[in-house]
Amino acid sequence: MKLHTLLALGLTVLAASTQALAGATLDRVEKNQEVVSVLMESYPPFSFLNEQNQLDGFDVDVAKAFAEKLGVKVRFETPSWDVIAAGRWGGRYDICICSMTPSKARAEVFDFPVQYYASPAVIVVHKDQQAINSAKDLSGKKVGLVSASSYESYVNKNLVIEGAEDTQLEFPFDNVQAAPYDSDNVAFQDLALGAGVRLDAMITNLVSAQPRLDQDGRFKLAGAPLYAEPNSVAIEKGDAEWDAKVRAVFAELKADGTLSALSQKWIGADITQ
Repeated sequence: MKLHTLLALGLTVLAASTQALAGATLDRVEKNQEVVSVLMESYPPFSFLNEQNQLDGFDVDVAKAFAEKLGVKVRFETPSWDVIAAGRWGGRYDICICSMTPSKARAEVFDFPVQYYASPAVIVVHKDQQAINSAKDLSGKKVGLVSASSYESYVNKNLVIEGAEDTQLEFPFDNVQAAPYDSDNVAFQDLALGAGVRLDAMITNLVSAQPRLDQDGRFKLAGAPLYAEPNSVAIEKGDAEWDAKVRAVFAELKADGTLSALSQKWIGADITQ
């Protein structure tokens, strides 16, 4: 067989395989009549187990609305955050509607079709903590945060937010001792023991922290928000057809007011704009 014929055949096979790969997730979802959405089990008010031991919260309801628009069922999986954020899911999960902040490192394994809400990242301390009043005071301190989160990248001074690379983040601290947790809940429990007992501070999302700040006098904010944290839908990288479908469905959810209504329900304000 001549070289140019072999080359043409190879290009044809490559094109066919690329096309098949591009639609792999949507094909799987339509075949199974089910979308597998991954999220955290303990991240109120976005995702948590309610009194009936069922998953509930803003991200849960958004995932349900997304599945309804697709005309399929939704199945939730709740591995640890570091498993979620590592990507390379190998078809185990279809989508992360799970409050993920885009970053340069994550963009190597994920595509981020839609930013669906935003909120500030903040420092929370024990009420008796007097030494921490801003980000610069985190130097040399032990700071709780969710493992593999944008907050961990922040204290390591290597956070680059995908899509907002021109944003000049400030890292006015040195030698922060990051204390990674599987969830905010355990970090808050340790912080509640007292200033410096197990933690000097923690960094988290203002929206998820606000109910604790309102209801538990042991906690307070320290200083101004650190940065605005965009939260996006994440999918495995390189599936153009699934990317386009996710964009289209979320455009509908925004246009018909579903996202705004769910935000008002769970947050008490519209953080989706």
